[in-house]
Amino acid sequence: MDIMIKPIVTEKATSLSEKFNRYTFSVSPAANKVQIKNLVESLYGVKVVSVNTAKCAGKRKARYTKAGLIRGQKPSYKKAFVTVAEGDTIDFYSNI
Repeated sequence: MDIMIKPIVTEKATSLSEKFNRYTFSVSPAANKVQIKNLVESLYGVKVVSVNTAKCAGKRKARYTKAGLIRGQKPSYKKAFVTVAEGDTIDFYSNI
């Protein structure tokens, strides 16, 4: 099972990382906090202090086309807020 999907790099997530040393990741809905902690520590080589998770419900979307109304739904996902130890940082842009 692939636990880590991708880091979330938005303006809000970046301000959290600068102020509180807290990084945001999109993870598998089946992943638990212990698995997320072990994965972040092994991938990025940092000491994880805490992990908070949030399940985000998918949103319903609709658009009008020539063929009429098309309805769909974005998938649900899970976010993990990982707080790392003081002095440790994660650089998402190092591989670019």
